Amino acid sequence: MDTPFSLRGKKGLVVGIANDQSIAFGCARYFKKMGADIAVTYLNEKAKPYVEPLAGDLDALLLGPCDVRESGQLKGVFDRIAEEWGQLDFFLHSIAFAPKEDLHAPVIDCSREGFSLAMDVSCHSFVRMAKYAEPLMKNGGSMLTVTFYGGLKVVEHYNMMGPVKAALEGVTRYLAADLGPKGIRVNAISPGPLRTRAASGLDRFDELLEAAAKRAPQHQLVTIDDCGALAAFLVGDGAKAMTGATYFVDGGYNIMG
Repeated sequence: MDTPFSLRGKKGLVVGIANDQSIAFGCARYFKKMGADIAVTYLNEKAKPYVEPLAGDLDALLLGPCDVRESGQLKGVFDRIAEEWGQLDFFLHSIAFAPKEDLHAPVIDCSREGFSLAMDVSCHSFVRMAKYAEPLMKNGGSMLTVTFYGGLKVVEHYNMMGPVKAALEGVTRYLAADLGPKGIRVNAISPGPLRTRAASGLDRFDELLEAAAKRAPQHQLVTIDDCGALAAFLVGDGAKAMTGATYFVDGGYNIMG
């Protein structure tokens, strides 16, 4: 007998897997473990050899490219889902990007072009995904994105991604208000620092990891499986009354002054 925590019969899209250390992969693994059918994307042909074997491990029913900077590519993903599945129950948006020279600079020194690009890839792409997914969520659904504590409070060396993540969390709340009447829930998960490919681009990232482990009440870093367990709960029926919020999975890091 299925429980409220089962994802059996649900179909979900995961965007943001780069390798086996990706938060998106940890989430996809849990979605699959809980019974969901999964569609997976990869950034480009260079990334495909790293993602394709993982999609195989997940028994992904759909696999295709998705660079949100390329015109029409994101829409093509949803068009394919509409054609082959006819529905979508949930999706995970776990992508972020900022030019290195802007990411490593103080916010006051980041360029207009770099800030705009970071906002488009890391934040507005979530809005576009929501727009394409809405008509496929005929019986309600769940939309999930990934943020970080640096969007709430200043984290040293997080720089311009702080304001970008703050915008993403604001978008989460407003999408939840827009889509709530249609039975669609929108939430964000906020993991503590993780040694992912994307995060490694931050300046002095090893120091951030060490400081996070010391600061968190549990005195340890979280894992992609910790993120996956929370994500699987949030997209399931057990969380059907939960929307518009950011949920921390950080060993208590966020509660410390």
